[in-house]
Amino acid sequence: MAGEGRQQKTEKNMIKWLWLSFAVIVLDQITKRIAEYQLVQFAPMEILPFLNFTLVYNQGAAFSFLSDAGGWQRWFFTLLAIGVSIILVWWMAKLQREEAGTAAGLALIVGGAIGNVIDRIWHGHVIDFIDMHYAGYHWPVFNIADSAITVGAVWLIAANLLQGANPPPKAS
Repeated sequence: MAGEGRQQKTEKNMIKWLWLSFAVIVLDQITKRIAEYQLVQFAPMEILPFLNFTLVYNQGAAFSFLSDAGGWQRWFFTLLAIGVSIILVWWMAKLQREEAGTAAGLALIVGGAIGNVIDRIWHGHVIDFIDMHYAGYHWPVFNIADSAITVGAVWLIAANLLQGANPPPKAS
């Protein structure tokens, strides 16, 4: 009985974090639709001196890795992202309430991964539009999903480093 109550609390905690994943997916998809309707491919729209919105279609992975591989990469990256997302959701289900930092990082990564999977399935490519630059040097164009994956990974690492440096007190 006690194990059953603990499992329900863990599942309730996981569902809370899956809402964060869902919010990332929705925000990502909305901003990509706006980008497609408002921007012309490869035509930068200056927003700030270091920020343009530029519509780009990425058939590869991060930094256009394997973008010219002939098409097989679409399904490879789709299956890879789905597989990793399943593992991360399973991990999230095992977390305790005190591991909120880890759960938040995992939720952001899952939301970002699924946001890009949706693009790959529906369009055959990922829609990118955020173009950061400085002194003529441009970071590869990215999107909200990519940002969530990056922030989630940094958050996950930081949460686990901080947890390792300051372990929670043991119940006596």
